[in-house]
Amino acid sequence: MPKRNIIYLFSFVVLLVTACKFNPNMQKPGENYLQGEWRQDTSVLQKKLVDYSLYNLRFNCDSFFVSIKTFSKANAGADSCTKNGQWTEYAKGVYQQSNDTLHVRGLFCNANYTYKEPTGCYRSGVYEEYFKVANKGDSTVQFNPTSSTIAIKAHLIKRNTCNPKPL
Repeated sequence: MPKRNIIYLFSFVVLLVTACKFNPNMQKPGENYLQGEWRQDTSVLQKKLVDYSLYNLRFNCDSFFVSIKTFSKANAGADSCTKNGQWTEYAKGVYQQSNDTLHVRGLFCNANYTYKEPTGCYRSGVYEEYFKVANKGDSTVQFNPTSSTIAIKAHLIKRNTCNPKPL
């Protein structure tokens, strides 16, 4: 076998071995200060807007579940999805924090955590958001979404501890 072919083969094997990695078989512990359920309160500013959303976030180890309740004063016509200007969307997935940035990525789902089909009302598919985390207190945290100018000021409803589970 020519020397050139051996070098190509060796390079390919090294690339293959270093490019592939197995997924972890256990949940990661996540951020201690986030563990639990956080609820956003309505602000006076939000009530003046045409539409706004309120977040309820739950963190367990490296996983999150979010419900986003949206209120709209805009006339959506005969749309059966908006239910008099109020509706709730759900998403679940995993999160990572790097310095002051919290990255959540998952999928839109139904209220019972099951996968949401792409048909029907509201958004479906990938849910992804970046938040700048500020003002961390014992029972308060402020999430500043990079996709919005309205901060999510949340207070702790229930604290929990992470008990990593096998995946």
